[in-house]
Amino acid sequence: MTSSTLKTARRVALATTMLIGAPALAAEVTFERLVNADKEPQNWLMNHRTYDGQRFSPLTRINKQNAGSIHLAYAVALGGSAVNENIEATPLVEDGFLYIVDQWAIVYKIDVRSGDQGRIVWRMDPGQEKPPTWSNRGVALWGNYVISVAGWPSRVIATNKDTGKVVWETNMQDQPAVELTAAPLIVNDKVVIGASGGDRGARDWLAGLDAATGKVAWKKFTVPAPGEPGSETWKDKNNAWQTGGGSMWTTGTYDPQSNQIFWGTGNPVPMFDPTYRPGDNLFTNSIISWNPADGKMNWYHQYLPGDGWDYDSISTHIVIDAMVNGQQRKLLTQSNRNGHVYTMESANGQMIVAKPYTEVNWTKGIDQKTGKPVDYVAGADRQMYAGVATATLEHNSVRQCPSLNGGNNFWPSSYSPRTKLLYIPSDAGCDELKIDPKLSNPAGVWKGGVYTQTERFESDIVAFDPLKGEVVKKIRFPFPNHAGTVTTAGGLVFAGFSDGTFAAFDDETLETKWKINMGAGFTAPPMTFAVNGKQYVAISTGLSTIARKMLGKSPETSEMRNSTVLYVFTVD
Repeated sequence: MTSSTLKTARRVALATTMLIGAPALAAEVTFERLVNADKEPQNWLMNHRTYDGQRFSPLTRINKQNAGSIHLAYAVALGGSAVNENIEATPLVEDGFLYIVDQWAIVYKIDVRSGDQGRIVWRMDPGQEKPPTWSNRGVALWGNYVISVAGWPSRVIATNKDTGKVVWETNMQDQPAVELTAAPLIVNDKVVIGASGGDRGARDWLAGLDAATGKVAWKKFTVPAPGEPGSETWKDKNNAWQTGGGSMWTTGTYDPQSNQIFWGTGNPVPMFDPTYRPGDNLFTNSIISWNPADGKMNWYHQYLPGDGWDYDSISTHIVIDAMVNGQQRKLLTQSNRNGHVYTMESANGQMIVAKPYTEVNWTKGIDQKTGKPVDYVAGADRQMYAGVATATLEHNSVRQCPSLNGGNNFWPSSYSPRTKLLYIPSDAGCDELKIDPKLSNPAGVWKGGVYTQTERFESDIVAFDPLKGEVVKKIRFPFPNHAGTVTTAGGLVFAGFSDGTFAAFDDETLETKWKINMGAGFTAPPMTFAVNGKQYVAISTGLSTIARKMLGKSPETSEMRNSTVLYVFTVD
């Protein structure tokens, strides 16, 4: 790993002149501010707003009563480096300045203080090589830096928040397939970042970098090397551990009280051919608790040993406080891609409840004590589970539910302490899976099989009780939601859909309180902030490749155009 200060003009910010005057110097974003982010309800200082990952805002200016009068305040065009770009980043806002990154890893600082216009202050272009990484899900703030990632080559970059000039850059490209797509997580003086690219044959990792210098302090692989704990669960003769997957392509969460980072890991590879990599394949499809100072693993839980469906477990692990058997407990809850919500003790992963939130046919259920599928066979080379969705050469072309996409995937769920419910954006559909051992190699992009969309893909917004394990309310929308949800103290749930609809729902009834169609689809999560006492809601268009393919199957949207625009809404 190398860390250097960039001096070339190509990597220096493309500064633009402010038409409304030069911005004042911003205050430093300290660890104390991040820990106490709730004391700054007007700001959105990190990817999930707060360390707990709830994506809940205490703002109430926009609420159930006035949601019908939500209107567009202004828009800012982003991207423009190529056609069919996507935006998957959650914007950050600090004291009237918004920070966002596009697919080409270009970071934007936007002045939103006026309330009726967004002015780009500077752009930092890291000179990402083509083709771009698949996605870039956001930036982080620390001190006077904006911390971002870039792909191909994969780097972590610190940019001066005031000038837009690069301060340090660290190359993390230790393997050809490694990508960086998750927004960094700042813990104390560390920039914590997870690697992705597992589906293309990377052995992924979590790393902690010194936030002041970019020097790598520690790096821990999610797939063990021979002789390391867990290596016995890779029983193949193909050295599959070297390209084993275990991606971390969304941002983890953190509990300051216990000093634990919680991060979900992705599937093993080849994705659909467990016979290439017999065994449970630790530590894929798991939640892992890490110490942020040195990367030491505290504990783990593997949701799906020997995954053969590409059911990554990367969805956000949300930290909640709840009463369990009369005692106040700190829990984790996650809407897993495999179709179940898991709620567990944050101290050790002890399962509280694990119940489905969508149609599931790959297993007969989850053992409520162990958190593993009831049809799991310890020590088996190949897990068959329920059998009906398990593809073999003799029993091929099976219907799998949920589909390859989930359930819930990289598009984040949110939790409201107001209602004590989880709001899950879930794909509502199944697909057909067929294994093909000829694709269990780099030429097949480590697939090991193919899947076919056999049904129209729609989506559900699911209000789920994470303690009782019950679906409280569910509504169906005719197009996918790959943007996620955000909840507010105003009693609203905001969600964006791939057909261009952006909507606000009642957090108790899921009744639609307001909606608008922007003509281009969303795969970026919504967020909300305030300036001068006025609340705004922001979301960006720009569909992912997966979402565009899904829309192509729907006659109404097969010719819909793509764009990358930041839209900001408010009420008078």
